[in-house]
Amino acid sequence: MSDIDVIVTALAAGASAGVSGAATEAITDAYAGLKALIRESFAGRDPARAELLADLTEPGVWQARIGQDLRDSGAAVDERIVAAARELLRLAGSQPSTCNITVGTIERGAVGPFNAPVHFDQRTELPPTSPAAV
Repeated sequence: MSDIDVIVTALAAGASAGVSGAATEAITDAYAGLKALIRESFAGRDPARAELLADLTEPGVWQARIGQDLRDSGAAVDERIVAAARELLRLAGSQPSTCNITVGTIERGAVGPFNAPVHFDQRTELPPTSPAAV
């Protein structure tokens, strides 16, 4: 999970906790603190600062609205912001998850860590090889 993903997921988790009524004082404070740090880094970016007023509950929407500003402003590499986002995720119980899958025999494909969603094709028959590939 990239630092931008961590930040937008934390923003969504903080907003979701508030909307659902599950926000503790610690979550509310961590959410407000994260937004304040981001707002600080968005100096001179009034449209992006305005987007921070929203309480969006989907990381993808946060990503679409402020993802580029997080990148361009340097917020995505600011250790204070990333640490605040990780703490908010911890408090909200939304830790980024990992999954380990063991594959018996690998005939085709990639091996190693994947940093994005992965889709598995479980067909038993492969599509025919094109004549040019033979």
